[in-house]
Amino acid sequence: MRSIWNGAISFGLVSIPIKLVNATESHSISFRQIHTEDGGRIRYRKVCELEEREVSSAEIGKGYEDADGTIIPITDEDLSHLPLPTAKTIEIVAFVPAERIDPLQMDAAYYLQAGGAPAAKPYTLLREALKRSHKVAIAKYALRGRERLGMLRVVGDAIAMHGLLWPDEVRAPEGVAPDTSVTVRDKELDLADALMDTLGEVDLDDLHDEYREAVEEVVAAKAAGETPREAPSAPSSGKVLDLMAALEKSVRAAKESRGEEPEPAADSDSEADSESGPASGRAKVSRLPQRKSARSAPKQTGGKKSTSTAKKTTAAPRKSTQAAKKSTTAKSATAAKSTSSAKSTTKKTAAKKTTATATATPTAKKTPAKKTAARKRTA
Repeated sequence: MRSIWNGAISFGLVSIPIKLVNATESHSISFRQIHTEDGGRIRYRKVCELEEREVSSAEIGKGYEDADGTIIPITDEDLSHLPLPTAKTIEIVAFVPAERIDPLQMDAAYYLQAGGAPAAKPYTLLREALKRSHKVAIAKYALRGRERLGMLRVVGDAIAMHGLLWPDEVRAPEGVAPDTSVTVRDKELDLADALMDTLGEVDLDDLHDEYREAVEEVVAAKAAGETPREAPSAPSSGKVLDLMAALEKSVRAAKESRGEEPEPAADSDSEADSESGPASGRAKVSRLPQRKSARSAPKQTGGKKSTSTAKKTTAAPRKSTQAAKKSTTAKSATAAKSTSSAKSTTKKTAAKKTTATATATPTAKKTPAKKTAARKRTA
């Protein structure tokens, strides 16, 4: 790997010669700008606005634009006299736990390659010290005309350095979080945990850039004079109204993608439906309780109470009559006396029925009498 910077690591009084090598590379596909009519390249040329002519790189220098638009020329000699001790040195200033570093500060990554045989011993010493302490080193270094902040850590048998943004370069997340009050229920958290457990971990080596692969297929098809195939459209998920339903569906989909059988919906889902409100998005069929017949509980108003009382009184003799008839039928085949006894029983029942009817009639007439007396007193 080609080095982009040569210097040394300053570790107290220990100096470790190193070479800085890029630890990452970009595989993104870049395009050129062309003229759509004839395919000609579109190029940018560096032109001096005063002379209106193109200039070469050797004629181009640095300049600082003041607030009023004035350009102040700055030469490389002016910058070389700056008191910058990290110009050729990665100066370690502290050792801290890795958890102290905010990932938002992470920038470009580099490998620190030992610069020759003399650097092998101190390089290994620093690497093993970082391993045993479970800490990372915070350092300052200068690259491309400016001083930067870095973090040194062990990667395999090598030392890697991550460029860090200065703390004042990280913006505060003001106005990013929702400004409305939201309550998250325990059941929703349980489903979120279940989804996380179902997705589980992944081997990062198995992940790849599918978009770049699709672009490469398009380029290859166009180069061969073929029509690029159309990618299948993603299924429309629709508008999600219920967070619980979306979480449950996600858990089932994740299990199916892993070849697992999704668990059947538990009976406790009905409780979640009742808590989630009318917009739960799930329908459940249940039997309604049977309504009582209107005949079994008639409305009782005014003078009809006495009539119903009379009907109840009449119903009792009817039951005794039916019982007498059954006993008469059973005894008719045995003796003639039972027949006459049944007849007398029937007569007695009829007499009781007449008496009950006569008794019920005055009861029904009492109500109008009371109403008449009340009217007279009022008058």
